Amino acid sequence: IGRGERVGIVGRNGAGKSTLLKILSRITDPTRGRVTIAGRVASLLEVGTGFHPELTGRENVFLNGAILGMKRSEIQRRFDEIVAFAEVEKFLDTPVKRYSSGMYVRLGFAVAAHLDPEILIVDEVLSVGDAKFQKKCLGKMSEVAGSGRTVLFVSHNMGAVRTLCTTGILLQNGGLLARGRIEDVTAAYLNDLGPGSSGGTVVLARPPERCAVWMESVSLLRNGEPSTVIEAGDRLGLAVRFRSAEPIRKPIVGYLIRSARGENALNANNYFLPSGEYPAPVTEGTIVCDLGSL
Repeated sequence: IGRGERVGIVGRNGAGKSTLLKILSRITDPTRGRVTIAGRVASLLEVGTGFHPELTGRENVFLNGAILGMKRSEIQRRFDEIVAFAEVEKFLDTPVKRYSSGMYVRLGFAVAAHLDPEILIVDEVLSVGDAKFQKKCLGKMSEVAGSGRTVLFVSHNMGAVRTLCTTGILLQNGGLLARGRIEDVTAAYLNDLGPGSSGGTVVLARPPERCAVWMESVSLLRNGEPSTVIEAGDRLGLAVRFRSAEPIRKPIVGYLIRSARGENALNANNYFLPSGEYPAPVTEGTIVCDLGSL
C-alpha cells in the first residue's frame, strides 16, 4: 500500500479483516511473515481503543496523543478541534468508563483523526455512532485522505467504502481473494454473497399438491439481464416463470422485498393493474415486474 492510498478492506465475517488491522496496528504479532510500516499509525479498531477507563476524557486525549508520539504542545493545539468534533464538552472531566459506547467512539475517532497520523486505520466501529456522526466521520476521513495521508477502512457498508476508497482488497478465509479498483472489488464481494445459483435465477421446489398455479422460477433482472447483484442506478426487475393446471388469462403475482434486517421495504402486485392479461388463456408463461431505476 503506497502513501496516500485509500484502501477499503471487505469480506465476510471471519475473513480476517480485523485480524489484519490488528497486525498492522502492532496489537497482534503475525504467525508468519512481517509487516513494514513507514509512518505514524492511528487506529480505531474497537470502542475506546487505547483509552484508560479510569481517566477522564481530557486525560485520555493527552494519553492517546502521547502514544501516537505527539508532543504535549501539539496535542494542546488540536485539543479544541478534537472536543468540538466529538461533541463531549460537558463530559470532558468525567472518567470515560461512564461514557456510552457512542460517546466512546466519538472521542476515540476524534483523537485518531485529528492528531495528524500519517496512516489512519478504521474498523467497522463507526457503525456504533448515529447517522449524523457517521456522515461527519466519513467527511473527516475524506479530508484526511485528501491531504495525502493513507487510510485503511474496513466496513460492510459498500456505499461508504466506494465513496471513501479508491482501491479495494477482498479477503476470504484469511487470504487475498481480489485486489484492484474499489468498484471491481465491491462487485466481486457482492457477487460472492449471492445465492450461488446460475444467472441469478432461484429455482423453486416442485409444485405442492392441490395447487392450481405455481411458480417454477424467479429471476432478479439487472438492466434486463439476470443477475445476483443490483447496484444503485441499475434498473431492477423481477421475472416470475409460472405454470397453471387450468388455462388462465391474467395471472396475479405479488412480491415483498425486505432489507437485510428483515424490515419490509416494498411490496406490490398486479391485481389492480389494467394490463397484464394474455390475449388468450395460457397454462404457462413469464411475468416481468419492472421496478425502474434504483
